Amino acid sequence: MARYPKPAEGSWTEHFSHVGTGVVSYEDCISPEFYEAEREAIFRRTWLNVGRVEDVPRVGSYFTKEIEAAKASIIVVRGQEGRVRAFHNVCRHRGNKLVWNDFPQEEVKGSCRTFTCKYHGWRYALDGSCTFVQQEEEFFGLDRSDHGLAPVHCEVWAGFIFVNFAREPQQSLREYLGPMVSELAGYPFERLTEHYDFRADINCNWKIFLDAFQEYYHVPVLHSQEATPAARHLMAAGFEAPHYQLDGPHRMVSTSGAPRQTWPENYQYPIEIATRSGLFGPWDKPDLGDRLPGTNPGGIRHWQMDNFQIFPNMEILIWENGWYMKYTYWPTSYNSHRYEGSLYFPPATTATERAAQECAVVMFKEFALQDAGMLVGTQQGLESRACGDDFPLNDQELLVRHFHKSVGEWVEEYRLKSEGALR
Repeated sequence: MARYPKPAEGSWTEHFSHVGTGVVSYEDCISPEFYEAEREAIFRRTWLNVGRVEDVPRVGSYFTKEIEAAKASIIVVRGQEGRVRAFHNVCRHRGNKLVWNDFPQEEVKGSCRTFTCKYHGWRYALDGSCTFVQQEEEFFGLDRSDHGLAPVHCEVWAGFIFVNFAREPQQSLREYLGPMVSELAGYPFERLTEHYDFRADINCNWKIFLDAFQEYYHVPVLHSQEATPAARHLMAAGFEAPHYQLDGPHRMVSTSGAPRQTWPENYQYPIEIATRSGLFGPWDKPDLGDRLPGTNPGGIRHWQMDNFQIFPNMEILIWENGWYMKYTYWPTSYNSHRYEGSLYFPPATTATERAAQECAVVMFKEFALQDAGMLVGTQQGLESRACGDDFPLNDQELLVRHFHKSVGEWVEEYRLKSEGALR
């Protein structure tokens, strides 16, 4: 892991010479063949975040997750001893999807003591063991202990639940996350349990949407209407983030901002003053302690937010004023994906606190919709191949460059191993 201050003259990118400065190909976002390789090389080999421990609060709590890129449906459940486990959502009798309600393709959650197949009634305990087979005496030498649910590697870090579909993961979760991300383990995520969740199916490659949240070069243009009258003058000159960092395939960027002022010309909407909240969250900061481990690694004076991007498809955005957001991007085809966004706050104790949170949520939705609408057009433009395959990126797009390079390296490594195994 490298940490570098930006010199008075020079660039961030020059500190990371392995990333390069040449033009970048976006073939990885428009090729069906690359998508198929990416599914196997990345989504069936890396650690993927599927939720938080609060999603399975007590023994018997469970939820299902559909992961199209891995061609998998899983059950995540908290067992009798409190351990969180994951299993393929498939009955061991004839492969029927085990847990679903009205429609097999829809995700569900709930609480139970045992899982029962809707097809032939086989039952499974919370630890995945097969506990009952209908008319068991009619089978031929069946041993129920050999027919428990198929497990999926599952580990928890800082309350975040991760799974890995590899037969044997190359690294444990903590090894995979590396030092930059692991330093966040002491952040009080467990105190921010009030959450608002959103999802949308977007007609663009998952990497294109992720790119939009790892550079702020676009903010003065695309999001100019979100700026306050006082800020528009400053935004006209552009915006530069004060700190970037890379660690293996993971990345982060920090932003800074001026302290809040209370006169009306500093706000876009009257509701911001009425609720003491806005796009960057509630103004009244909760007491989360004097130290927030892992945050602001660049020591920025007027630190506002850190965006930690955990390869391949997860982002954690931690705000200085005591809340955070989590984004995940789930590929559904080479030119579509499912975007999920969650905003986490301390539990509201008053109507005023709830109103402040909900104002931040509504403004976030408007902000995200601006990106989503733009990126469908980006996908169409790329698929036209009208501009060839050589797109220039600037210094502020360092993380974009690093991300696509990392994706390409994982796919190439997988291809080489696969070719070697066939020889």
